[in-house]
Amino acid sequence: MFLNVGGVAHHVVVEGTGPVVVLSAGLGMSWFDWDPVVPSLAAHRTVVRFDRPGHGLSGPAPVPPSAAGEAGRIAGLLDALGVAGPATVVGHSIAGFHAEAFARLYPDRTAGLVLVDSSVEEHARPPAAPALRLALARAAAAALCRAGVPAALGPALRRATVRASRTGGADPAPRDLVRSCYRTSRVLRGMVLENATYGAVAAELRCLRRELGLPAVPVTVLAGGAGGPAWTARQRALASALGARFQLASGAGHLVMLDAPGVVAGAISPTPPLP
Repeated sequence: MFLNVGGVAHHVVVEGTGPVVVLSAGLGMSWFDWDPVVPSLAAHRTVVRFDRPGHGLSGPAPVPPSAAGEAGRIAGLLDALGVAGPATVVGHSIAGFHAEAFARLYPDRTAGLVLVDSSVEEHARPPAAPALRLALARAAAAALCRAGVPAALGPALRRATVRASRTGGADPAPRDLVRSCYRTSRVLRGMVLENATYGAVAAELRCLRRELGLPAVPVTVLAGGAGGPAWTARQRALASALGARFQLASGAGHLVMLDAPGVVAGAISPTPPLP
Protein backbone atom coordinates (compact mmCIF):
# COMPACT_ATOMS: atom_id res chain seq x y z
CA MET A 1 0.00 0.00 0.00
CA PHE A 2 0.98 3.66 -0.29
CA LEU A 3 0.32 6.20 2.46
CA ASN A 4 0.72 9.95 2.16
CA VAL A 5 2.86 11.24 4.99
CA GLY A 6 4.20 14.77 4.83
CA GLY A 7 3.23 15.06 1.20
CA VAL A 8 5.25 11.98 0.17
CA ALA A 9 3.80 8.68 -1.01
CA HIS A 10 5.35 6.09 1.31
CA HIS A 11 5.40 2.42 0.34
CA VAL A 12 4.26 0.44 3.39
CA VAL A 13 3.81 -3.31 3.93
CA VAL A 14 1.81 -4.56 6.93
CA GLU A 15 1.65 -8.24 7.91
CA GLY A 16 0.56 -10.29 10.91
CA THR A 17 -1.46 -9.53 14.02
CA GLY A 18 -0.61 -8.46 17.53
CA PRO A 19 1.56 -5.71 19.04
CA VAL A 20 3.11 -3.46 16.41
CA VAL A 21 6.74 -3.68 15.28
CA VAL A 22 8.15 -1.10 12.85
CA LEU A 23 11.16 -2.14 10.75
CA SER A 24 13.37 0.48 9.09
CA ALA A 25 16.37 -0.61 7.02
CA GLY A 26 19.71 1.10 6.43
CA LEU A 27 20.99 3.44 3.76
CA GLY A 28 19.98 2.33 0.28
CA MET A 29 18.05 -0.73 1.50
CA SER A 30 14.41 -1.61 0.78
CA TRP A 31 11.44 -3.20 2.48
CA PHE A 32 12.23 -6.62 1.03
CA ASP A 33 15.55 -6.77 2.86
CA TRP A 34 13.55 -7.71 5.96
CA ASP A 35 11.88 -10.65 4.18
CA PRO A 36 13.80 -13.39 6.06
CA VAL A 37 12.83 -11.91 9.45
CA VAL A 38 9.12 -11.32 8.91
CA PRO A 39 7.75 -14.91 9.02
CA SER A 40 9.05 -15.42 12.56
CA LEU A 41 7.46 -12.17 13.73
CA ALA A 42 4.16 -12.03 11.88
CA ALA A 43 2.69 -15.01 13.74
CA HIS A 44 2.38 -12.88 16.89
CA ARG A 45 3.24 -9.31 15.85
CA THR A 46 1.86 -6.75 13.42
CA VAL A 47 4.94 -6.08 11.32
CA VAL A 48 5.15 -2.70 9.57
CA ARG A 49 7.84 -2.20 6.92
CA PHE A 50 8.24 1.03 5.00
CA ASP A 51 10.56 2.67 2.52
CA ARG A 52 11.89 6.08 3.43
CA PRO A 53 11.60 8.77 0.72
CA GLY A 54 13.87 7.98 -2.20
CA HIS A 55 14.15 4.34 -1.11
CA GLY A 56 12.36 1.25 -2.35
CA LEU A 57 9.08 2.26 -3.97
CA SER A 58 8.45 5.44 -1.99
CA GLY A 59 8.34 8.85 -3.61
CA PRO A 60 11.38 11.13 -3.83
CA ALA A 61 12.64 12.99 -0.79
CA PRO A 62 11.41 16.61 -0.79
CA VAL A 63 13.71 17.79 2.04
CA PRO A 64 16.98 16.58 3.60
CA PRO A 65 16.52 14.06 6.41
CA SER A 66 16.99 14.96 10.06
CA ALA A 67 16.77 12.92 13.26
CA ALA A 68 13.61 14.69 14.39
CA GLY A 69 12.15 14.56 10.89
CA GLU A 70 12.68 10.81 10.57
CA ALA A 71 11.24 10.23 14.04
CA GLY A 72 8.23 12.28 12.99
CA ARG A 73 7.95 10.20 9.82
CA ILE A 74 7.58 7.03 11.89
CA ALA A 75 4.95 8.73 14.05
CA GLY A 76 3.14 9.92 10.92
CA LEU A 77 3.10 6.43 9.46
CA LEU A 78 1.63 5.03 12.67
CA ASP A 79 -1.00 7.76 12.61
CA ALA A 80 -1.86 6.96 9.00
CA LEU A 81 -2.22 3.28 9.91
CA GLY A 82 -4.45 4.12 12.87
CA VAL A 83 -1.97 2.76 15.42
CA ALA A 84 -2.66 4.56 18.69
CA GLY A 85 -0.75 2.31 21.09
CA PRO A 86 3.00 2.04 21.55
CA ALA A 87 5.15 0.21 19.01
CA THR A 88 8.52 -1.50 19.08
CA VAL A 89 10.78 0.36 16.66
CA VAL A 90 13.67 -1.41 14.95
CA GLY A 91 16.39 0.48 13.11
CA HIS A 92 19.20 -1.02 11.05
CA SER A 93 22.43 0.89 10.33
CA ILE A 94 21.65 4.59 9.76
CA ALA A 95 18.00 3.93 10.64
CA GLY A 96 19.22 3.21 14.16
CA PHE A 97 19.60 6.98 14.50
CA HIS A 98 15.97 7.42 13.43
CA ALA A 99 14.63 4.71 15.73
CA GLU A 100 16.47 6.08 18.76
CA ALA A 101 15.28 9.60 17.98
CA PHE A 102 11.70 8.29 17.82
CA ALA A 103 12.08 6.61 21.23
CA ARG A 104 13.35 9.86 22.76
CA LEU A 105 10.89 12.22 21.09
CA TYR A 106 7.82 9.97 21.31
CA PRO A 107 8.29 8.03 24.57
CA ASP A 108 4.56 7.41 25.02
CA ARG A 109 4.44 5.73 21.60
CA THR A 110 7.46 3.49 22.20
CA ALA A 111 7.11 -0.06 23.50
CA GLY A 112 10.70 -1.07 22.78
CA LEU A 113 13.80 -0.14 20.81
CA VAL A 114 16.03 -2.53 18.86
CA LEU A 115 19.17 -1.32 17.09
CA VAL A 116 20.49 -3.78 14.50
CA ASP A 117 24.18 -3.16 13.76
CA SER A 118 23.34 0.49 14.16
CA SER A 119 25.51 3.34 12.99
CA VAL A 120 27.64 4.72 15.84
CA GLU A 121 29.17 8.19 15.93
CA GLU A 122 30.45 8.82 19.42
CA HIS A 123 31.86 12.29 18.76
CA ALA A 124 29.52 13.60 16.08
CA ARG A 125 29.48 17.36 15.56
CA PRO A 126 27.46 19.45 13.14
CA PRO A 127 29.39 19.48 9.86
CA ALA A 128 30.85 22.68 8.45
CA ALA A 129 29.03 24.37 5.55
CA PRO A 130 26.05 21.97 5.49
CA ALA A 131 24.27 23.88 2.73
CA LEU A 132 27.31 23.67 0.47
CA ARG A 133 27.77 19.99 1.27
CA LEU A 134 24.15 19.33 0.37
CA ALA A 135 24.34 21.34 -2.86
CA LEU A 136 27.46 19.46 -3.98
CA ALA A 137 25.83 16.11 -3.19
CA ARG A 138 22.73 17.01 -5.18
CA ALA A 139 24.83 18.20 -8.09
CA ALA A 140 26.82 14.94 -8.07
CA ALA A 141 23.62 12.89 -7.98
CA ALA A 142 22.15 14.89 -10.86
CA ALA A 143 25.30 14.36 -12.93
CA LEU A 144 25.25 10.61 -12.30
CA CYS A 145 21.59 10.43 -13.27
CA ARG A 146 22.16 12.40 -16.48
CA ALA A 147 24.96 9.99 -17.34
CA GLY A 148 22.53 7.05 -17.00
CA VAL A 149 24.39 5.44 -14.10
CA PRO A 150 21.29 4.18 -12.21
CA ALA A 151 19.83 2.40 -15.25
CA ALA A 152 23.19 0.99 -16.32
CA LEU A 153 24.76 0.05 -12.99
CA GLY A 154 22.18 0.43 -10.22
CA PRO A 155 21.13 -3.22 -9.80
CA ALA A 156 24.71 -4.50 -10.16
CA LEU A 157 25.97 -2.04 -7.53
CA ARG A 158 23.15 -3.07 -5.23
CA ARG A 159 24.08 -6.75 -5.63
CA ALA A 160 27.78 -6.07 -5.04
CA THR A 161 27.08 -3.97 -1.95
CA VAL A 162 24.87 -6.63 -0.41
CA ARG A 163 27.41 -9.37 -1.09
CA ALA A 164 30.16 -7.28 0.54
CA SER A 165 27.96 -6.48 3.56
CA ARG A 166 27.11 -10.02 4.57
CA THR A 167 28.84 -13.32 5.23
CA GLY A 168 26.04 -15.57 4.02
CA GLY A 169 26.44 -15.27 0.27
CA ALA A 170 24.77 -13.36 -2.54
CA ASP A 171 21.85 -10.97 -2.56
CA PRO A 172 18.66 -13.03 -2.06
CA ALA A 173 16.31 -10.28 -3.25
CA PRO A 174 14.17 -11.08 -6.31
CA ARG A 175 15.75 -9.77 -9.49
CA ASP A 176 12.62 -7.97 -10.66
CA LEU A 177 12.31 -6.04 -7.41
CA VAL A 178 15.95 -5.02 -7.50
CA ARG A 179 15.59 -3.79 -11.07
CA SER A 180 12.37 -1.88 -10.36
CA CYS A 181 13.99 0.02 -7.48
CA TYR A 182 17.67 0.40 -8.27
CA ARG A 183 17.44 1.35 -11.92
CA THR A 184 15.71 4.59 -10.93
CA SER A 185 17.31 7.99 -10.42
CA ARG A 186 14.92 8.46 -7.47
CA VAL A 187 16.70 5.84 -5.38
CA LEU A 188 20.17 7.07 -6.24
CA ARG A 189 19.18 10.63 -5.28
CA GLY A 190 17.65 9.38 -2.03
CA MET A 191 20.80 7.49 -1.09
CA VAL A 192 23.04 10.45 -1.87
CA LEU A 193 20.82 12.77 0.18
CA GLU A 194 20.91 10.52 3.24
CA ASN A 195 24.65 10.00 2.93
CA ALA A 196 25.28 13.75 2.61
CA THR A 197 23.34 14.49 5.81
CA TYR A 198 24.67 11.53 7.80
CA GLY A 199 26.94 13.64 10.01
CA ALA A 200 24.27 16.24 10.70
CA VAL A 201 21.76 13.57 11.72
CA ALA A 202 24.33 11.91 14.01
CA ALA A 203 25.13 15.27 15.65
CA GLU A 204 21.43 16.03 16.12
CA LEU A 205 20.89 12.68 17.82
CA ARG A 206 23.81 13.37 20.13
CA CYS A 207 22.06 16.59 21.19
CA LEU A 208 18.81 14.69 21.78
CA ARG A 209 20.71 12.27 24.01
CA ARG A 210 21.89 15.17 26.15
CA GLU A 211 18.46 16.77 26.32
CA LEU A 212 16.03 13.86 26.52
CA GLY A 213 15.95 10.55 28.32
CA LEU A 214 14.99 7.21 26.87
CA PRO A 215 11.61 5.77 27.87
CA ALA A 216 11.59 2.99 30.41
CA VAL A 217 11.21 0.26 27.81
CA PRO A 218 13.36 -2.68 26.73
CA VAL A 219 16.31 -1.63 24.54
CA THR A 220 18.49 -4.11 22.64
CA VAL A 221 21.67 -3.47 20.67
CA LEU A 222 22.32 -6.34 18.25
CA ALA A 223 25.69 -6.34 16.49
CA GLY A 224 26.99 -8.36 13.57
CA GLY A 225 29.96 -10.37 14.78
CA ALA A 226 31.84 -10.15 11.49
CA GLY A 227 32.46 -6.45 12.06
CA GLY A 228 35.52 -7.32 14.13
CA PRO A 229 36.61 -6.62 17.72
CA ALA A 230 36.78 -2.83 17.37
CA TRP A 231 33.25 -2.63 15.92
CA THR A 232 31.93 -5.01 18.57
CA ALA A 233 33.48 -2.84 21.29
CA ARG A 234 31.76 0.25 19.90
CA GLN A 235 28.43 -1.56 19.79
CA ARG A 236 28.92 -2.72 23.39
CA ALA A 237 29.67 0.85 24.41
CA LEU A 238 26.48 2.01 22.68
CA ALA A 239 24.50 -0.58 24.60
CA SER A 240 26.09 0.54 27.86
CA ALA A 241 25.33 4.19 27.14
CA LEU A 242 21.68 3.35 26.42
CA GLY A 243 21.29 0.94 29.33
CA ALA A 244 20.51 -1.71 26.74
CA ARG A 245 20.88 -5.44 26.47
CA PHE A 246 23.77 -6.30 24.15
CA GLN A 247 23.60 -9.26 21.79
CA LEU A 248 26.15 -10.46 19.25
CA ALA A 249 25.12 -12.29 16.08
CA SER A 250 28.27 -14.35 15.70
CA GLY A 251 29.46 -14.65 12.12
CA ALA A 252 26.89 -12.22 10.73
CA GLY A 253 27.87 -9.28 8.59
CA HIS A 254 26.39 -5.81 8.60
CA LEU A 255 23.18 -7.08 6.99
CA VAL A 256 22.33 -9.13 10.05
CA MET A 257 18.73 -9.61 8.92
CA LEU A 258 19.98 -11.56 5.90
CA ASP A 259 22.76 -13.50 7.62
CA ALA A 260 20.99 -14.29 10.91
CA PRO A 261 17.25 -13.60 10.55
CA GLY A 262 16.34 -15.85 13.46
CA VAL A 263 18.65 -13.94 15.77
CA VAL A 264 17.15 -10.64 14.67
CA ALA A 265 13.60 -11.92 15.16
CA GLY A 266 14.53 -13.21 18.61
CA ALA A 267 16.04 -9.87 19.60
CA ILE A 268 12.86 -8.08 18.52
CA SER A 269 10.44 -10.54 20.08
CA PRO A 270 12.20 -12.87 22.53
CA THR A 271 8.97 -14.70 23.43
CA PRO A 272 5.47 -14.57 21.98
CA PRO A 273 3.07 -12.45 24.07
CA LEU A 274 0.49 -14.21 26.19
CA PRO A 275 -2.91 -14.52 24.47
